[in-house]
Amino acid sequence: MKLTKEVVLAALSNITLPNEGQNIVECGAIKNVQIFGTDVELDVEIKNPTLQYKKRVEVDCLKAIHEHAYEKSKVKVNLIINAPEKSNIIKGNEIPGVKNIVAVSSGKGGVGKSTIAANLAVGLADLGYKVGVIDADIYGPSMHIMFGLEGATPEAIQIDGKSKIKPLESYGVKLLSIGFFAQSQQAVVWRGPMASKALNQLLWDTHWRELDYLIVDLPPGTGDIHLSLVQSIPLTGAVVVSTPQNIALADAKKGVNMFQMDSIAIPVLGMVENMSYFTPEELPDNKYYIFGKGGAKGLAVQMGIDLLAEIPLVQSVREAADAGRPAVLQGATPVALELLNMAKNVVTAIEKRNVSLPPTSAVETSTSAGCSTK
Repeated sequence: MKLTKEVVLAALSNITLPNEGQNIVECGAIKNVQIFGTDVELDVEIKNPTLQYKKRVEVDCLKAIHEHAYEKSKVKVNLIINAPEKSNIIKGNEIPGVKNIVAVSSGKGGVGKSTIAANLAVGLADLGYKVGVIDADIYGPSMHIMFGLEGATPEAIQIDGKSKIKPLESYGVKLLSIGFFAQSQQAVVWRGPMASKALNQLLWDTHWRELDYLIVDLPPGTGDIHLSLVQSIPLTGAVVVSTPQNIALADAKKGVNMFQMDSIAIPVLGMVENMSYFTPEELPDNKYYIFGKGGAKGLAVQMGIDLLAEIPLVQSVREAADAGRPAVLQGATPVALELLNMAKNVVTAIEKRNVSLPPTSAVETSTSAGCSTK
């Protein structure tokens, strides 16, 4: 029996590689065929480097030549691995029209995380950016109050034949909160899966249009909502809020560590120290370090991240939140200027992050003990 290259290729054309849609010859995987009497040596290029896939290709080549060319032929298969390089394109599901998604987090409740998130959003809008906010603090929503929208209800609109939620707008910021859908005195008593489902509805069932920044106000701690968020969308980065107090800093460190886990790998844009010092309205130059001094700055240095702002403890910030008008809108007051500077620093951190780092991937949980990127 005399073998020829044409006979061998005809035999190999009976093999179809997974995900190729063509046989192994048509898709160009056969790079070289050498024939030595009745012996055949093949160079085969494959894109899947797994042992199982390589073994399958090798066996299929042997079987095809033995069945369709010459059953006693000795066949040697040289596999050439040509796996495509991993792309920097964002994996996971992007929210259409949204350029940057920033999570605002805190390890402990009561540090003013939502106040910081609200003022960050309004500060960014004041700088001329298109901004949206998702109040993902499912169990304790407060953004609707801080934006003066308590009692308001979003409308449903039709987009491409699908029903979408139209976010409400206040101070140039588009807002969606679970507080719009619950009675003011009603406790939100949901297990983790239900809370995560509610978050996904806020993310995907809302028509945000074009946004430069979408701020996500997370619940305190590290739990179901945080995992649901990093699983659902590729975050640009996270801002961690703490007070200078050691007890708050201990939990803030856990929050930073969560985002910096190898299996999650969300860039931490920096820390915001809230309630850094108390300043009486009538004595703006006086500073009283009620909760300690420089705690967040020290932690930021320790963990290799930026300190984005030191926000004083001022009565007008609390009053502004209760009145539904964020304090960053107070004009040229020291606290308003510091809040606006915080927004500028976040913009700088995001621009630096987008230049120096590849886009973040969404994350999928692989076991109950951890996560892995898609």
